[in-house]
Amino acid sequence: MPTDPSTTPHAMPDAVEDGWFPESVAASYDSSTDREFDPAVVARTVDVLAGLAGDGAALELAVGTGRVAAPLALRGVPVHGIELSRAMAARVADKPGGDRVAVTVGDMTSARVPGEFSLAYLVFNTIGNVTTQDGQVDCFRTAAAHLRPGGHFVVEVGVPPLRRMPPGQDTVPFTVAPDGAGGGYVGFDRLDVVTQRFTSNHVTVGPDGTGRFRWLPFRYVWPAELDLMARIAGMRLVHRWEDWDRTPFTADSERHVSVWQVAAS
Repeated sequence: MPTDPSTTPHAMPDAVEDGWFPESVAASYDSSTDREFDPAVVARTVDVLAGLAGDGAALELAVGTGRVAAPLALRGVPVHGIELSRAMAARVADKPGGDRVAVTVGDMTSARVPGEFSLAYLVFNTIGNVTTQDGQVDCFRTAAAHLRPGGHFVVEVGVPPLRRMPPGQDTVPFTVAPDGAGGGYVGFDRLDVVTQRFTSNHVTVGPDGTGRFRWLPFRYVWPAELDLMARIAGMRLVHRWEDWDRTPFTADSERHVSVWQVAAS
């Protein structure tokens, strides 16, 4: 997709209510080179989610531009999404299968939509976009409120990289990518181990030396902490993998896909 919002069919100024994902971000969101946008990764993600949904419907918290919801709908799974950013939500219908995805604009910590679901899911580190522990607990409560007995809630998120930080250090680089033309991209996280809050920082520099800096706030959360959030919401852990290919989760895993289940009645 083009990076200049004025050239997009959804051109509009940034709106405060769209939070950290306004039009200027949404316009180029799907052109990301992150591994999560790789069609093969998306296909594996959808395979797992479709299997967990079974014969029921799926609810995506923070549906974004429909990167996962649209192909899941193409698999025949009825999908409803909740999304805070209108700029992001406006792009869901543009994707193959996106016209089958119902979208509610709202906050995933509190929004409610009609219907009963066999699956709720929250992918690509988005639980961390909620920057308080109470808010993250409310995400689990949102999922549980929509799930039928026996339904599943899935979260994909990174493991806090504190093992990579010696005492006194608060910054961890995750990408250093020169482009060969004199520019490039540097990404780094800056973490506060007291509050569990951190910023994800992105620096892009063009060949002419001009640059752009963008940062996003997050709250990192431990796997065991997520398990307790699930218990508070009436769910229990049934699976934890390193990735969507169901690789076993180990002490060296840098991310996890976790699945909790609502107790069957």
